[in-house]
Amino acid sequence: MHTLTVIRPRAEDVEGQPILRPLPSAKCRNVGPFVFFDHMLRTHYPPGHGMNIRQHPHIGLSTLTYLFEGQLQHKDSLGSDQQVGPGEVSWMTAGAGIAHIERTPSSLLAQGSTLHGLQVWLASPKADEQGPGHYSHHRADSLPVSDNLGVRIRMIAGTGFCLASPVPVLSPTLYAEVHMQTATTLLIPAEHQERALYLLEGEAQLQGQAIERHCLILLPPAEELTLCADSDCHAVLFGGAALDGPRRMNWNFVASDPALLEQARARWAAGDWPTVPAETGRIELP
Repeated sequence: MHTLTVIRPRAEDVEGQPILRPLPSAKCRNVGPFVFFDHMLRTHYPPGHGMNIRQHPHIGLSTLTYLFEGQLQHKDSLGSDQQVGPGEVSWMTAGAGIAHIERTPSSLLAQGSTLHGLQVWLASPKADEQGPGHYSHHRADSLPVSDNLGVRIRMIAGTGFCLASPVPVLSPTLYAEVHMQTATTLLIPAEHQERALYLLEGEAQLQGQAIERHCLILLPPAEELTLCADSDCHAVLFGGAALDGPRRMNWNFVASDPALLEQARARWAAGDWPTVPAETGRIELP
């Protein structure tokens, strides 16, 4: 067993929402197609307040929002307008250019609400990074689940553990939510080239080594690993096939060619970008 590579996240604030961001980091730029990982920490918004991420652009990636608590409204320049709740998947492929907003639905603002979840970005394969944009919403009951001997696995996106999610990923992907009862074990197969584990709640050991909550653990390739729950645990496993070449990231843009990043920045600054219907506010270039 190799020494585990541990990535401790940095704390950030996104338009008033506190997050932990372990990826990207100096130790690791991506895990399979995953180039960005935000843990939106459990936050209670009092009446009249909520998350409000104004209109902003993306290229060359897909965003996946998955909530444990609360609700978000997704709107984009394709005309999508979708309310997303716990256990549901909000999947947006940016292609050559898309804009979107995410905010607490107006119906929850008056009463106050709690938000807790994850948002990840997956780099598109080179053949798709300048393709058309796409949005899809997947209800919680459409995601396959395995529930056996105190271990419950929900396949958020991709494949693994004999489960296949309906989310239209663009390359081989693993993204699974795992709940484990105290004293249960999970054998993590070596079916994906690159893998990582993020422990949200609880205490656990991987191959006999204690793992830290809210840290990203890079799993050694081509090895089956045993995860043991010392208490009730909540975690996610993610990864997939290695990217088809390095990716550059600049603000909200991801690309294999740096020239595409500069073009995207210039287009957004000039207002030459698809807009979200009925939205005027936007986040300017940093």
